[in-house]
Amino acid sequence: MTTRFDPNLAVILVAAPALWFIPAGFKPYGLYVVSLWLVMSIAAMGLNLTLGYAGLKSLAQGAFVGIGAYATAVLTKNHGVSWPIAFLSSGGLAFAVGVVLGFPALRVKFHYLAFVTLAFAMFVYLVAKNEEWLTGGVYGFSNIPRPVIFGVDLSRGLPFYRFVLVVTVVLTLAMWWLLRSPWGRAFLALRENWMRAASLGVDIRTYTLLAFAIGSAWGGFSGALYAPLVEFIDPAPFAISASFVLLLTVVVGGSGFFLGPFVGSFLSFVLPELLRVTGGWYLLVYASVVLVLLVICPTGILGLVERGRDHLSQRRAAAMRAAARPMLEGSEAR
Repeated sequence: MTTRFDPNLAVILVAAPALWFIPAGFKPYGLYVVSLWLVMSIAAMGLNLTLGYAGLKSLAQGAFVGIGAYATAVLTKNHGVSWPIAFLSSGGLAFAVGVVLGFPALRVKFHYLAFVTLAFAMFVYLVAKNEEWLTGGVYGFSNIPRPVIFGVDLSRGLPFYRFVLVVTVVLTLAMWWLLRSPWGRAFLALRENWMRAASLGVDIRTYTLLAFAIGSAWGGFSGALYAPLVEFIDPAPFAISASFVLLLTVVVGGSGFFLGPFVGSFLSFVLPELLRVTGGWYLLVYASVVLVLLVICPTGILGLVERGRDHLSQRRAAAMRAAARPMLEGSEAR
């Protein structure tokens, strides 16, 4: 049995080596921005699974990033746990919370589900802000250690960036495998028509919970990288606005497109830094760019690319039919 070539996998395999070497000449802040782009791409990847593939509207992804970040900070700084264990624990905790949060998705749909997840995001933010015994409150956690893997110290910018790149590639390949598995096809069926999916034997309850839980776990993994990246966390980065930014990231990049989270994260987290050359106008310019993109391509940048590719394919097919028509007419005349 032959397998169909997947251009998404080709892009990953080509881009990963390039991203390994290109930022070597960057200054520390440039390495931080590129690392942040990768970390937030992981969070957006999880939301893309929940929203773009399963069709479940969530406004809590920023909260799951916060859960992963705080879990990693508590485990590594306060209890001396190694980062790999903290990483898996953060993803596991976010997965478990995602299962619990997924239960309302079994009863409410559309914007009602968004309200439920929004309330949860607010709850997580208030806990992070007020429960000082657990989270440090508004003072947060400082001096969060960066990992040491197999004796390699990753405290400096370039080694840590490359470590983030490796983890991102592993999680991206895991998501690629998941979406090509029967689970991925069940998520798509859930998005397109859940009643038809149920009639075909898809367990709606199980796959709804899995969509939330797996997407939430990717948010926790992102937070586990975010904490050592910034080395200081407080509640502010995980406020409700963080979930809206991640939602914008998925929508602008292309909801339901595999590489959409990377494109959207570039626009959400890298483009504002590039626009700082405009001085005090950079936020206005950035907002204008986002609005124009949403008007021109409501299905996201990759959606616009796909429409352009389909249009070119149709024009090419029409040209081939027009070129073949005289030959067909000549053969009929003979």
